[in-house]
Amino acid sequence: MHRSRLASARARTSFGDDNSNPAMTNCIAIIVAAGAGTRFGGDVPKQYLDLAGQPVLRHSVSRFAGHPGIGGIRVVISPEHQSLYEKATAGLDLLPPVFGGASRQESVLNGLESLAERPPRCVLIHDAARPFVTTPIIDRTLAALDDAAGAVVAVPVTDTLKRAAGADVAGTVERAGLWRAQTPQGFRYADILAAHRRAKGASMTDDAAVAEAAGLGVRLVMGADDNFKITTADDLRRAERLLGGNAVEFRTGSGYDVHRFAAGSSVMLCGVRVEHSHGLEGHSDADVGLHALTDAILGAIGAGDIGSHFPPGDPQWRGADSARFLAHAAALVAANGGRITHVDVTIICERPKVAPHRAAMVSRIAGILGLTPDRVSVKATTTEGLGFTGRREGIAGQAVATIALPAA
Repeated sequence: MHRSRLASARARTSFGDDNSNPAMTNCIAIIVAAGAGTRFGGDVPKQYLDLAGQPVLRHSVSRFAGHPGIGGIRVVISPEHQSLYEKATAGLDLLPPVFGGASRQESVLNGLESLAERPPRCVLIHDAARPFVTTPIIDRTLAALDDAAGAVVAVPVTDTLKRAAGADVAGTVERAGLWRAQTPQGFRYADILAAHRRAKGASMTDDAAVAEAAGLGVRLVMGADDNFKITTADDLRRAERLLGGNAVEFRTGSGYDVHRFAAGSSVMLCGVRVEHSHGLEGHSDADVGLHALTDAILGAIGAGDIGSHFPPGDPQWRGADSARFLAHAAALVAANGGRITHVDVTIICERPKVAPHRAAMVSRIAGILGLTPDRVSVKATTTEGLGFTGRREGIAGQAVATIALPAA
């Protein structure tokens, strides 16, 4: 698997149901995940199958969530898969999903129409079952839209092509100039929305074909052989080999955070609200556990610290849920082909007691990061009455994160 460069450090703002955030005017990724996966077989659609410990959909979404050029992500799902979707994307900062239609073409149109009230400049449309899109591929697709109405990621055909007549060869097809289309496929939003509206009821195999039928110019963008679509059980096994068979390097990052006590009746610790005689002072929700863990993950990939992504003087982060910070750090890891293998958080304070809430904290962190609980540790200790925590002036948190990245 190609190792992408580290995505630049820029926080992505969240979006509410009203789609009112100004970042909507940039570029939105539409992830198409409404299919039933009938060709794959089995009871669970392929986009929700486990791939190296996470659903295929989560791998695909995370590649876009960590990219600085993407202002938001909307997933198009089947109404029958709502619970599968919620489990697969827990903790990720996404636009609310929309329901798809009877075909992929209808599903894409539904996704496009859902953005009409607050239209972005462009959209990238991506198959949920392509979990290996890289940051350079996304970069190239966005760059192509600077001077083209559309862009399709593709790879040139290298095999000799044969035309069949039943079980016999009927002829050889000239392969010069032929490319295999992949996703993402990028378009200027207004153009592709109009094209899809005109093509409603037609049967086209991809969005580039819809654009072509509308007379839009579509630019070829170099893809990668590893950016394949999981369609069969063999494809899933290939994906497992790519994630597990490539040489990897393990990195460890550490984080530390402190917040002083202030007026209040509860504190946020590791994403869980804990009743206490005081609150914690901070620009966001002052969660020392999640802040320390966010810094640990950012440190492991050399992506600065939490303040460089979410400046404490920026009013948009006042009172913000620190789960958003942690999810952003995790998305940066995924965007660069990495995965978090284990995290360990220690809370340092005299009060409140952490033990009664430890299980809830482990569950919350695991949900944000898309990990199983056995890969998350939360501990607590005191300083035996010494120092500022011993004097009950505040709470400290420290964390260690281990991640695996494709080896250089």
